Amino acid sequence: MSDSSPTPATGPEAQRGPKPAELEPRDVVIVGGGLAGGLLALALLRRAPAIRFTLVEAGKTLGGNHRWSWFATDLAEACADLLGEFPLARWDAGYDIAFPGYGRTLGTSYRSLASEDFHKHLAAAIPAENLLLGKRVAGLDAGGVTLADGTRIAARRVVDCRTFRPSDKLAGGWQVFLGQHIRCHEPHGLTRPVIMDATVDQLAPHGNGAAYRFVYVLPLSEDEVFVEDTYYADHPRMDRDLLASRTRAYARTKGWRGEVIGSETGILPVISGGDFEGVIEDLAIPGVAIAGSRGGFSHPLTSYTLPFAASNAVEIAALLADHPDTTGEDLARFCEDRARHHWRETSFYRMLSRMLFEAADPGRRVNVFKHFYGLSGELVERFYAGQSTWPDRLRILSGKPPVAIGRAMRAMVSRGKPFRMEKTA
Repeated sequence: MSDSSPTPATGPEAQRGPKPAELEPRDVVIVGGGLAGGLLALALLRRAPAIRFTLVEAGKTLGGNHRWSWFATDLAEACADLLGEFPLARWDAGYDIAFPGYGRTLGTSYRSLASEDFHKHLAAAIPAENLLLGKRVAGLDAGGVTLADGTRIAARRVVDCRTFRPSDKLAGGWQVFLGQHIRCHEPHGLTRPVIMDATVDQLAPHGNGAAYRFVYVLPLSEDEVFVEDTYYADHPRMDRDLLASRTRAYARTKGWRGEVIGSETGILPVISGGDFEGVIEDLAIPGVAIAGSRGGFSHPLTSYTLPFAASNAVEIAALLADHPDTTGEDLARFCEDRARHHWRETSFYRMLSRMLFEAADPGRRVNVFKHFYGLSGELVERFYAGQSTWPDRLRILSGKPPVAIGRAMRAMVSRGKPFRMEKTA
């Protein structure tokens, strides 16, 4: 049906309430309905229900096409409560890792959330008049948001939760992955996730040069399994057909035969250094707060974003609930200060990223992770949560080095390899 048709609309757009042009000024407009924006909207509903907000997403659904996973120990109680509202896959019997000549089960509980469930829960929880789907944004400023169709949404505060934007002022590499959700003809027999199976060929072609490679496996039900081929590489390129065939081949080696009922892909930054102040300057829009991966809130080595997105959502909602007079400029400074703090606190992980990309030969990068997973389970938990203690850091760097000492020392003081930004998939 065209926009000019006089027949009243009856589809999803009609059910979303008034057209954007009829919206009243809002207390908060959140731009981007991915993980960071969606969690912030939910946190505002729960912690500051009096705040009138609008969540604007360019896509037709919230969250895109992703699966987010995390360890139960990654989240503080308030963040765990927020995520606990969603229908999660849960494994409390630990997880497995496997390397050439070495395997281990660690006892930490693991969680996973599919974007389909993320969307369904938020679409039901967020009032229809607070949610705009399929609406592209043309501009953001301290006074509100302008949509691509010219509609203006005035707001006291604007939060930019759009996706990560590569910058030539950052250094590092990329984590490239393709996962397939397989419904098996027979029960697969897995009871725990396999977070990292690095027994696969490390020098297999990637269409991207040699890189550290592993397979990630989640048993989603008795006969459904999610299998993901993942690798770290210098270039953000992906050969989808190659990765899909490798994923299916891995499943066949395990005896898991069935049909593929879903898939996802991703190319995520692995940040090893850079001029963060320069990045902030490039991204800054006066009076607009930046959250999520665009604001630098990710784990530099694992590329995990969920713990930081949840923490930001909880903290922003608490600020606005406890201090309702917070201005847009105040909120922008609050988020920028958090981003700078996060950058400082994650410097150790950026150094490890440099060791991975600069000190280890591609075919031997597996040794870096094998060394790490031989350490205590508590240390591994703190590492993934981005909370490694100084004793943890010394322990990670001690013992027989998995890379040449000279190259490791040079990597430690390096500024990192500039991002190769010809991102294709």
